[in-house]
Amino acid sequence: MSKKWDNERKHDEYHKKAKKENYYSRASYKLLQLNKKFRIIKKGDYVVDLGAAPGGWSQVALEKVGEYGLVVGVDLQRIKPIENEGTFVGIRGDFTDEETLKRIKQVSNKKADVVLSDASPKLSGVKDIDQIRSLELAENVLKISQSLLKPHGILVIKAFQGEEFENLLKKIKMGFKTVKTTKPPSSKKKSVEMYFLARDLLEIKKKV
Repeated sequence: MSKKWDNERKHDEYHKKAKKENYYSRASYKLLQLNKKFRIIKKGDYVVDLGAAPGGWSQVALEKVGEYGLVVGVDLQRIKPIENEGTFVGIRGDFTDEETLKRIKQVSNKKADVVLSDASPKLSGVKDIDQIRSLELAENVLKISQSLLKPHGILVIKAFQGEEFENLLKKIKMGFKTVKTTKPPSSKKKSVEMYFLARDLLEIKKKV
């Protein structure tokens, strides 16, 4: 990490706020803001968080689902322990792997109300390469969500803007009735990240 990055992080409003309010990541505020605007997660919901580590989004999801809700967090990296009135299940594994997908489905005998993914690829520092990797990751989340979600479920995916961004948007629109793109205020201004919010699965007639 560079001194410049470390200095920016120390003075970042949301980084300081996360430490004060005991969130694992400044990214928690992205989901808080998205949820406030679009009412994504409700009490009692079953939520799957793909690419969950360190656990910032899962923390927020648990707060929102309440004592009768369920949140399943999945990541190759360790997800920090989360204590809340809801039920949290952490799965360590590659969510693009069939075996990990089976483990997710074994947690509950019902389909998810919400699938979230704030996952980022391992960054190379080369803009075009990172954007392609981000879109590939988002496409994997899209495919997985269609086997996990209820018919009227909600999908939230992060992807980096670039040359192929519109193609990904088209693919998501092929699978869902309503699709929006949005960027929460806590997302850094210089960041090229954007979030897709998709509701209501369509009957799949084409591969996505």
